[in-house]
Amino acid sequence: MDSVQCQKRTLMDYCPDIKVMDCTLRDGGLVNNFAFSDGFARDLYEANIKAGVDYMEFGYKASRELFDPKAFGKWKFCSEEDIRAIVGKNDSPLKISVMADVGRCNYKKDILPAKDSVIDMIRVATYIHQIPAAIKMAEDCKRKGYEVAVNIMAVSKVNTDDLYAGLELLGRSPVDAIYLVDSFGSFYPEQITKLAQKYVEVANASGKIVGMHAHNNQQLAFANTIEACRMGVSLLDATVSGMGRGAGNCYMETLLSFLKNPKYDEVPIIRFVEKHILKLKEEGTVWGYDIPYLLTGILNSHPSTAIRFIKEGRTDYCSFMQELLDVE
Repeated sequence: MDSVQCQKRTLMDYCPDIKVMDCTLRDGGLVNNFAFSDGFARDLYEANIKAGVDYMEFGYKASRELFDPKAFGKWKFCSEEDIRAIVGKNDSPLKISVMADVGRCNYKKDILPAKDSVIDMIRVATYIHQIPAAIKMAEDCKRKGYEVAVNIMAVSKVNTDDLYAGLELLGRSPVDAIYLVDSFGSFYPEQITKLAQKYVEVANASGKIVGMHAHNNQQLAFANTIEACRMGVSLLDATVSGMGRGAGNCYMETLLSFLKNPKYDEVPIIRFVEKHILKLKEEGTVWGYDIPYLLTGILNSHPSTAIRFIKEGRTDYCSFMQELLDVE
């Protein structure tokens, strides 16, 4: 990954340094236990190429010792064989990414040397207290020849001193990108402005770039993504029709239609929606903004409680809000 100085932008700027990451198979996989057909994955891969998307995240490198392969689809584990069955040698400009959670991935065993893999980027997901372990993983992946990003999760729950200390550690590490992640969809654009400024400051001082991964609990994923972009964040995550855990993510079709780089084209993604996303919804796959997710976003709570609330068929929203307040 090329090192680019992060620059503040206007919303009309053409910025060739901006890159887009499709996370549909990975974050969307949290909705249906990664039970995507090969046809879905292959069509998504081809749609991303046609749309000019820069990275496609296929899923996780989860440990088969911790997670039962019978309980999940193949993109929970992203074997080399399964990815190659979709992309072949990936003779395209699109780069392939996977995510590896600290403590949930046997990275020394399951992540091959880059020369033996079609994967280009490893994204290490970490909580703030795990950053030393995340750096150790990142160092291993860099030695193997990969681009490496680190996603600090649940930042809305982290105090400022700890966050800044974690960012400084990552700034001194060999990672290529540091991600600002709104895990609970609780941030507003004004908060993203300040956080992005700090992330970009650290990145510029250490020759790295910054990414943004937003959730849509308060219907602000797109607004927060373009605000981060305005502040110099250059690696932007999105999913097709916002498909992702709970309230979902920034809509890919919205983001591509906004960006001024003529390489991007939202039409192939919209065609993919026609063919696959409408069918998923007809079959009962559920994600997206809803009152329970709004409440967890407002109260900066993990969406797992809202997911359980919806699965139980409850509609007593005010009672649920009081339950969340009692936990706080």
